[in-house]
Amino acid sequence: MSDAAVTSTDILIELLPQKAKPKAGKLFINGEFVDSLSGKTFATHNPATGDLLANIAEAGAADVDLAVRAARTAFEDGSPWRKMSPRDRARILWKLGELIRTNLEEIAELETLDTGKPIFESAKFDIPQAADCFEYYAGWPTKITGDTIPTTQGGDALVYTLREPIGVCGQIIPWNFPLQMLAWKVAPALACGNTIVLKPAEQTPLTALRFAELTVEAGLPPGVFNVVTGFGPTTGAAMVEHPGIDKIAFTGSVEVGKEIMRVASKTLKRVSLELGGKSPNIVLADADLETAAKYALGGIFFNQGEMCTAGSRIFIEERGYDEFMSVLRGRAAKMVAGDPLHPKTRLGALISEEHLNRVLSYVSIGKQEGATVATGGERIGTKGYFMKPAVLEGVTNSMRVAQEEIFGPVASVIKFADVEEAVREANNSQFGLAAAIWTRDIKKAHQIAKRVKAGTVWINTISTTDNGVPFGGYKSSGFGRELGKAAIDLYTETKTVWVDLNG
Repeated sequence: MSDAAVTSTDILIELLPQKAKPKAGKLFINGEFVDSLSGKTFATHNPATGDLLANIAEAGAADVDLAVRAARTAFEDGSPWRKMSPRDRARILWKLGELIRTNLEEIAELETLDTGKPIFESAKFDIPQAADCFEYYAGWPTKITGDTIPTTQGGDALVYTLREPIGVCGQIIPWNFPLQMLAWKVAPALACGNTIVLKPAEQTPLTALRFAELTVEAGLPPGVFNVVTGFGPTTGAAMVEHPGIDKIAFTGSVEVGKEIMRVASKTLKRVSLELGGKSPNIVLADADLETAAKYALGGIFFNQGEMCTAGSRIFIEERGYDEFMSVLRGRAAKMVAGDPLHPKTRLGALISEEHLNRVLSYVSIGKQEGATVATGGERIGTKGYFMKPAVLEGVTNSMRVAQEEIFGPVASVIKFADVEEAVREANNSQFGLAAAIWTRDIKKAHQIAKRVKAGTVWINTISTTDNGVPFGGYKSSGFGRELGKAAIDLYTETKTVWVDLNG
């Protein structure tokens, strides 16, 4: 992770000329942009400056109902989407990927303006990976098949299965990777033949609305994809409660995930949840410690630490502690936040002042619990929501900073004596989303990987993903697997057909 170009103690915001011009928000229902029925709007702001970006339409329960009805009509027999061949669905998915790439600069700027993340990350990682996700799932519509199953009746029966779309899918996405999280949910759902009502996070609705325009250009029939912008307790709750939605896919906090499960049980909706994390990054003394330290910085400070997979608990074996920490401390201290639209910035703004204050409060909590701040942990300037990335030493795994998801640039460093202690403490968490292991002993690495309770385990790397590889968590990190073939299971039903051949 290289240093940003801006070096002053206060953030220098020198916003470069923009291609992206945020439009006043409307809802996207049945292939058209419409005002909310109430006429209510809410503001979205630039985290780097606090300035207003756009006023966004606020969807109420009646708007959600309109979107669900449009999605239902588009799904049922007789609709163009229902009649469309898998090959034609594949062409639309591929076209969506192409359109994202064609408009990459504009979409990346919208993402950066809305989230505060560096344009380097938006343009080089988030938006290209979203495009790749649609291109990956463009290969799936022609390959979703059932099975022919032999039975005890032998040749007297023909039994086969069909994989069919679930129906209307309600999808609720977070603010940290807005378009990429949209792609993770929308692309497989469309590949399987479902229709969608999507709620982007209220903090970051702009790329979802821009994507809605692309669906029209790509030829997606009206009603197949709908966007309702608004707040979780109102818009999101209306989606979860609506009897016309067959499945809810949610990425967000554990608390909201539990509430979604409770409410969805009333209508027995299918539910998949990708929730929080407190990922252990386990560094053994025999590892390449300099490389491990460099990657550890990216593992916790990429995207300002606003990642569910962030390697926020850094476990370092006592014998390698001093060498590892000399690199980690030194490089972390040199990290400088800067204008997110500057191409050399590598550390941007946190999403909001409320979230910034919450993250800073955890630095204070850590100090109260006995940890020491090796570097960082302070707000930078007064314009925008920036902070110096914090490294906390002297942390024990029982501290709140080690057990609770901070979702910001705060690394908790924990010593361990041997592998048994490392595995025990790594698993001593309510979360189980991801983990990383650093060692030159590949046998030991595989042994630890089998014992760590996490949906993804990286060995001698961290925070890598691929659209073909399943992603999801254990324990309170949720259930269901997104990406890869696993996502096809999330968005299809299995139907068994039994034919008596004796008739």
